[in-house]
Amino acid sequence: MAAAVVFPPHVILSGITDSKCLNARQREELFIQIRAKSLALGLGMVAPRDIDRLNILRATLRAMETAVRNLAFQPDLILVDGNCSLQVPYPQQCLVKGDRLSHAIGAASVVAKVVRDKFMESCHHRFPEYNFKNNKGYGTSEHLKALEKYGPCSLHRFSFRGVPPRGTKRSKGQLEIFPG
Repeated sequence: MAAAVVFPPHVILSGITDSKCLNARQREELFIQIRAKSLALGLGMVAPRDIDRLNILRATLRAMETAVRNLAFQPDLILVDGNCSLQVPYPQQCLVKGDRLSHAIGAASVVAKVVRDKFMESCHHRFPEYNFKNNKGYGTSEHLKALEKYGPCSLHRFSFRGVPPRGTKRSKGQLEIFPG
């Protein structure tokens, strides 16, 4: 999941930084403010199978490109979190650790994290055995134990360590291999 946020000039919201430095309540409160004060928001998401096929960096860049393309209007300048340019026809500047250096990138980090977490919570009813409502799909010890017991579902990336190889399924405590 990636997000792009466009603010009007001189709009600064207190507390915006890298979403990983904020707790869930802080992110939720900032998300509401960002939606209210931004001129445009764009989102981009890449499916787990595409992440496995592309690799995590290329998939992240693709999600970021999609987020920019989903903005309601063409931005004057794109600030990119990281050191890789995006394949979009707009002027851009890369900022390593941009989510801590740029207000707009920090806001995009918050939006992407909140939307991703809400998506994972919504997947909980389809796959309750993984407890996505609490772990949000991150590699917690509880989630890794569920992966060991039940095998991966369609939301898991096979390229993530801790996920059993493609074609592995656990059923009633027995390991089965199926074509995949």
